[in-house]
Amino acid sequence: MENNQEIIENAELNMIASVNHLETELAKIRAGKANPIMLKGVSVEYYGNMTPLNQVASISTPNAQTISIQPWEKDLLEEIERSIINSNLGLNPVNNGESILINVPPLTEERRLELTKLAKSESESAKVSIRNTRKDANNKIKGLDISDDLKSNLEIDSQELTDKYIKKVDEMFTLKEKDILTL
Repeated sequence: MENNQEIIENAELNMIASVNHLETELAKIRAGKANPIMLKGVSVEYYGNMTPLNQVASISTPNAQTISIQPWEKDLLEEIERSIINSNLGLNPVNNGESILINVPPLTEERRLELTKLAKSESESAKVSIRNTRKDANNKIKGLDISDDLKSNLEIDSQELTDKYIKKVDEMFTLKEKDILTL
């Protein structure tokens, strides 16, 4: 059975995991600027195995509108191009025989608003996860065989952690929203 401090420590670990997941999800939402993270989910068939793109090529952004992919083996150019097209990211790779270039078009105002709503939704999901973690911790605290004062102190600790990580989620959303809406 968990002791008093383990309950709080485990709750904090779960809240950190929620924030980290949000960070990953927000990184996938493109803000009209080229970013190598946009290709994070793309895998390429490499010697019979599906391998993440960043393990078979160098990915860079020479400017705010372009992603450059330089495979370590030229034989992979067509496979990388096909994987990007099949990834349904809405990106159009151009194979110039040496590397692959992707032009990231600027976003329309309507698309920016859609992406802001998506970022808000991801942020709200992270907050729900954090609040559920608090609820679980509080339920465990209620089940402890300790004084009511100690239980109250642990619940206060749980709430302070919740407030801390909810604030972090809000800050992350505000930054992402600004990133999306800035032309």
